[in-house]
Amino acid sequence: MPTTTTIAAAHPGAGGPRYGRTPHHPDDRIAQAVAEALGPARSVFSSDAFPDHDGHRLPFEDQAFDAATMLCSAPHQRDIDSRLRELRRVTRGPVVLLATDPARIQQFWLKRYAPDVLAVEARRHPAVGQLAAALGGTTTIQPVPIPLDCTDTFDEAYYGRPEMLLDPAARRAGSAWSFVDDRVREEFDTKLRQELRSGDWEARFGHLRRQPTYTGSLVILRATP
Repeated sequence: MPTTTTIAAAHPGAGGPRYGRTPHHPDDRIAQAVAEALGPARSVFSSDAFPDHDGHRLPFEDQAFDAATMLCSAPHQRDIDSRLRELRRVTRGPVVLLATDPARIQQFWLKRYAPDVLAVEARRHPAVGQLAAALGGTTTIQPVPIPLDCTDTFDEAYYGRPEMLLDPAARRAGSAWSFVDDRVREEFDTKLRQELRSGDWEARFGHLRRQPTYTGSLVILRATP
């Protein structure tokens, strides 16, 4: 883990249920995976401390930091290529992104109940190849295991706790749900409730309740010059 964080976004304290999005409130175990990807860097720039720079030149010299991080969320993808090129410019070592791989999104069981939501989600995230190309150098892509008791509130965080997605507040925390109409949300709620009562969800996906982690669309990209 880095010894010193030069620029970092604020991290909220622990507490009760948090209906926020992963990029702002990463589960500690997911945050640890990002820290491990950074390696022994002493100065780390967090792009999330400058959420509105949108590709504009950052107020730092070239190669000012040992490493940099960015939590790639769909609402922050404006001018993503320029944002990433700026990260590369101010960083002499690895740039680490926590991102969503749109190619993996529709593998999740939610596709059976709300395919429109996953289709929206997939369209809102850039391909990992695009992210790697913008960073240049050599990029490795590592899936991030999502823990069963994940404290984040993106849809896959509930892979083994489907009942929690019946809470409208949990769905509101996943931004793609706001891009579908009431009919989609109502049909999801009705079908999932029916299949939970009938045992159909359990027959198809019940093994996930006992699976300690789930490998879905969450990935870490680590780019080196």
